[in-house]
Amino acid sequence: MFLGLEWYWWLVILVLLIVSIPFKVKFMKWWNQREKAKKKGQTGKWGEEDD
Repeated sequence: MFLGLEWYWWLVILVLLIVSIPFKVKFMKWWNQREKAKKKGQTGKWGEEDD
């Protein structure tokens, strides 16, 4: 037992972290593209428009 959890719970947490990394990378790439498109669409405008 480590920090109140059995070894297999740590294994489950580790697997979840490893599986979530590609999703985070994909989300960050999507977010950056979204921000670039948002900035590009704002050129020449006085204020920010809500969608």
